[in-house]
Formats: sequence, C-alpha cells, structure tokens
Amino acid sequence: MAGREEIVEAENAEAEAIITRIEHKSRKIESLLKQGRPVEALKTALEGSPPKTRDERCKSANWIVVHRALMAIKDVDALFSALDPEYYDILMKYLYRGLSTGDRPTCDQCLRIHEKLTEKAGLGCILRSLADTVNTV
Repeated sequence: MAGREEIVEAENAEAEAIITRIEHKSRKIESLLKQGRPVEALKTALEGSPPKTRDERCKSANWIVVHRALMAIKDVDALFSALDPEYYDILMKYLYRGLSTGDRPTCDQCLRIHEKLTEKAGLGCILRSLADTVNTV
C-alpha cells in the first residue's frame, strides 16, 4: 500500500508544479493584455499546455488562462496572420472546450475563431482534435 501512497504524492507534487507554472503564465498573459498584445497572450497561453496530465485542477487552471486570452482577441484575421500552425491543433481543442461551457459570449467567440481556424488549417485540424482522446484539455 505504501507504493500507492508514494504514487499519489508524486502525482500531487507534479500537479502543484504545473499549477505554479500556470500561475506564472497567467501573470505574463495579464501583462501582455495590458500592453494590448492579445495574440502574444494567446500564444503564451497555448505554449506548454498540460494536456498529458490527468489532473483536472491543472486542466481547469490552464483553461482559465487560455479563456482569458481567447476572449481578448478582437481581430481574428490578425490572429491567424500571427499565429504559427504549430498552435492550430491545441487551439482547436480549447475552442471545443469553450463551446462545451454553454456560455454565450464564450461560445460566440469560439465559433468566430473556429470558422477562421477551419479555413486556415482545414478539416484535418478538427479531426485530430476530436480523435485525440489521450491529450485532452
């Protein structure tokens, strides 16, 4: 039984380290938003997203950070002229998470971005996001 307790302790320590990184990222994003740089804030929010963790606290904490950056985006066309393709799949996952909230402003924003992302990245981006059940956000 001691082995199980050690595993739980290790998982909790890892989750705490991830949450600390997310808190640091959150402060950086707030600074970028205050500077009027929402695209850079979104890039920062998407970088190092913890999809491989199973800890819901980590996923929720990172969603809050990504949501804050997503909602600050006003010019969706400018977003995709500055966003690298490497971010497309993880962004799509977060858009679906946003749509699942049922919150009207969040859903409206996610749908606006989803439309442009699908135009830019194609249907493969949608399929990869929905088919990947291991790396969830």
